[in-house]
Order: sequence, then C-alpha cells, then structure tokens
Amino acid sequence: MTLESHRPFIEDLYRELHASPELSNREHRTAARMAELLREAGLDVHEQVGDSTGVVGVLRRGDGPTVLLRADMDGLPVTEVEQVPYRSSATDEFEGQRTGVMHACGHDTHMAALQGALRILAEQDDWSGTILAVFQPAEEMMVGALGMQEALRERFPDGIDVALGQHVMPAAADEVRSAAGPVMAASDHLIVTVHGRGGHGSQPEKTIDPIVLTASMVVRLQTIVSREVAPSDRAVVSIGTFHAGTKQNIIPESARFEVNVRSFEEPVRRRVLAAIERIVQGECQVAGAPPATIVRGDIAPLTVNDDDAAATVGAAFDAVFGDRHAAQQPLLGSEDFSYLPETWGAPYVYWMYGGFDPELVRVARERGTFDIDVPSNHSPDFIPVLQPTLDTATTAMVTAARAFLV
Repeated sequence: MTLESHRPFIEDLYRELHASPELSNREHRTAARMAELLREAGLDVHEQVGDSTGVVGVLRRGDGPTVLLRADMDGLPVTEVEQVPYRSSATDEFEGQRTGVMHACGHDTHMAALQGALRILAEQDDWSGTILAVFQPAEEMMVGALGMQEALRERFPDGIDVALGQHVMPAAADEVRSAAGPVMAASDHLIVTVHGRGGHGSQPEKTIDPIVLTASMVVRLQTIVSREVAPSDRAVVSIGTFHAGTKQNIIPESARFEVNVRSFEEPVRRRVLAAIERIVQGECQVAGAPPATIVRGDIAPLTVNDDDAAATVGAAFDAVFGDRHAAQQPLLGSEDFSYLPETWGAPYVYWMYGGFDPELVRVARERGTFDIDVPSNHSPDFIPVLQPTLDTATTAMVTAARAFLV
C-alpha cells in the first residue's frame, strides 16, 4: 500500500490529535491512543516508558540496523484563535490558572506522520532491521526525553544504530530542510527571585522596592547580547515572565522573573550565564538588597547532527524531494530529542519540514512580510495546512528510515 491509501487515516488522526491536546507529562489520553494505534499496526508496545507517559512501539524484521523514530506528544498552554473545524477547546490548569491547551508547536503533525510512516514501513517487505518508534512526553518542558533514558537503556540494552526526528516549522509545506552539525541551540532556564523590603506605597523610602530593582535588572540584561557577545557569535536572552505584588498601594517583599538563554557554543553559554549572575547580584548590591536567589530550571542540550548520518539522510531526501530539499540553517530554537540517542551514545539526525501554504510563504518572502503573514511556533494561530504538510512529513520519515534499514 502507498501513502495515498494511508492519507485518510493520517489526516483524520491529525484532526483528532489537534482537537484534544494535553499538557506536558499529562499526555495520558494521547499516549493511550498512540499505543492503541501501534498495536493495530502490528507493533509490540511498551507503555509508561520512563518517568511519565512515554510509549515505544517495536517493529522487528530480521537482522539489520536498529533505527529509532521519534515524535513528541505534548501541547502548550495556549488558547487557539483559528476557527478550523478541528479547533482545540481543551483547557487545563497551568501554574495556578485555567488556560486553553493547543498543539501550537505542531506535535500533532509529528505524531500523525510517524503513525502513518509506521503503517507504510510495516507493509513493505524489502527491508530488514528493527524500528523503535518513540512517542515522547514533555518535550516542551525539556524533561521528557531525559526521563526516558533509564527505562530505554533497561528495556533495549542492545542499543540503536541511529535516531531520527523531525519538526514542523513556519515554511512552505512541501519543503524539507536538513544539515550536518549544529541545527538547534542549547537552552537554559533561570528563575530569579529578588528579595526587597516591603511596605506602604506612600512610604517608599522605608522599603527596598523589588519591582523597581527587578525592572532595572531586566533592562540591563538586554545589554548582554549586544555588548558582551561578539557579533560573530549567536545568543539570545529573553525575559518570559515577571511576577510581583498584590495591590497597587503595597510595595511587595519580592519579585520574580524567568530568563531563557539560547546559545550554540559552550564558551558563549558560560559567558552569558555568568553575566546574568553578575548583573542580577550587582543590582541587588547597589540597591542595598539581599542577594537574589537564582534557580536553574529546564535545560536543553545543543542539537548536533552526526555528519555521516546527516549525509545519508540528505542524499535520500535529494533523491525523493529534489529541489524541495534545502540546507537547514542553525535555529535558536531548542530540543531535547538528542537525549534519546544519548542513552546509547548513538548518532542522530534531526530535520525540519514546512507547514504552510507554499504560495502564501512565497508571496510573504517577496513582500518582506514573512514574520507577519506566516505564524510562528507557539503562537495561537499556528495551524499547519493539512496538505501537503502531512504528506511531506510522512514521506520524510519513511525516506529517512529506509536510508538505514537494509
């Protein structure tokens, strides 16, 4: 059977998954559905692999390489704005508040494409080897893959020969991009609590105002990339949350903000993290405040594709996609995918495919309005077009897998 015969299944599954997302480490319904579909396709199924809801399907076909194929399962605390028929109306509690839940990063396309690819591969009889199909929780928290390592090592001690993964991006839906070497940045998450001295808003002279102090830090932190990182290097420092106070006439005791850092080189990463520490504690000292508390949060490793494996995948993509396969430039987005092959010290390849109407993308690029007209990952209107997105993603996964399965 061909992709065409499986297309209705893949499209229906995508709609189903998009309409019913679940947050990180809460993917219970999604994981159960993935396991059910794997059994239907004839795979051996392992559930609750790791710390959370991980699922692994195993397809054995004689002697040969073992290839790991991965899709992530979690959605995001984002309220969807597009009125598509399969719009998500899911809600959940997140950090003490009720919020909408949405597959705003395209993990629904990843799962649907992998399930479709597995059906195609299961029906082909001209390869031998073993496929480990990993449906991973909690990618958005950067803990899901790491949490599966011990269980994967115990259940599959013989290891793997290569790991393959992919991600949908704001690009033309008929495009695939791959490269050797670094393709996604490392990510660091810092939670900073600034301690002041609270009091009445009418008597600020009796306080150490943590809001003013923290605001000064936030502004100063923006100079790290522009003044402490060489223009030839790449880094990002973003402040994603800022929390302080309960009432307009009360100066609070403390303020809290969270920092996200992206980098490609370990010396740059160390320099940026040291600068954050220096600026935060220096501002506290100047204000006469106690030292701030800085806690490390989620960490994502640098994603570096193996040269030989990437060349193998690239050649296969060239043969199938032709000029719709292009070189992927390194992205400042981050991934925890590489923790999976790290379990056994295996090589890996991670590539991108587009999710938006090719004509829309072409016109937006010509007009210089790409960032306005083409939604980005994590936005409430990130709804990949059904086709050719799913065909591209499914074909890419089958093609990459077959490049290693003999």
